[in-house]
Amino acid sequence: MTEFLDIQPLTKSAFAPFGEVIEADPATMRFINNGTTERFHALASAEAAGEGARVIINLFRGQPRAFPYEVGMMERHPFGSQSFSPISGRPFLVVVSEDEGGRPGRPHVFLARGDQGVNYFRNVWHHPLMSLGAVSDFLVVDRDGPGNNLEEFFFDTPFIISEPAL
Repeated sequence: MTEFLDIQPLTKSAFAPFGEVIEADPATMRFINNGTTERFHALASAEAAGEGARVIINLFRGQPRAFPYEVGMMERHPFGSQSFSPISGRPFLVVVSEDEGGRPGRPHVFLARGDQGVNYFRNVWHHPLMSLGAVSDFLVVDRDGPGNNLEEFFFDTPFIISEPAL
């Protein structure tokens, strides 16, 4: 039987088991450049494991998803973290799962605001990029290098996400 997934707001505490929320945090702010710039320091840490691995910066252009949407698969990256920060200022969905014996469990869905990004920890199950409403660009920091850094899992019965209220 198909299950519907609830959408919850993206908060640091709710997302903590899966990674880091990237947003302006007043607790990390310091002034630089003679006081003309606010630096929000060390909001997330990129990870790239394995010989010859390196951290790279990419631009992803996501096509908007149609709803209701079927979550039929999840993926994870065993050798590196992966972060998504919207540069189009649009909200997006973040879908993650706990690991249950080498496969993803029931997904959790978060609505990220257009001023929030996420950094998935290494080896965390997540759904590919889910843009909402319009084509959206994202700054993506992840690992490049030798080795297979992608594992996919396909559910027997997909989960359903209803259209988010924006």
